[in-house]
Amino acid sequence: MCLGIPGRVLETYESAGLRLARVDFGGIRREACLEYTPEAGVGDYVVVHVGFAITTVDETEAARTLAVLRAMSDAVAGELGEPLPAGTSTEESG
Repeated sequence: MCLGIPGRVLETYESAGLRLARVDFGGIRREACLEYTPEAGVGDYVVVHVGFAITTVDETEAARTLAVLRAMSDAVAGELGEPLPAGTSTEESG
């Protein structure tokens, strides 16, 4: 199964000529490539598939999708390498 998981861009930076971001997936943070979503910036929500942000979404859609994915925790764990933490917020914590 292939999943695109929404997350909030925490920071952007360049590495080896690529535009990258640190993305928060409801508590799990991973690096993602922003080359396919040049409009994405800090605070925006992107859908990430195999390490690449493939589209942007609004916060409401991101929260709704994360809630559904939490209900499918085995699939999410397979994509991210660990399950999403319990909770409903997609906001960066503290």
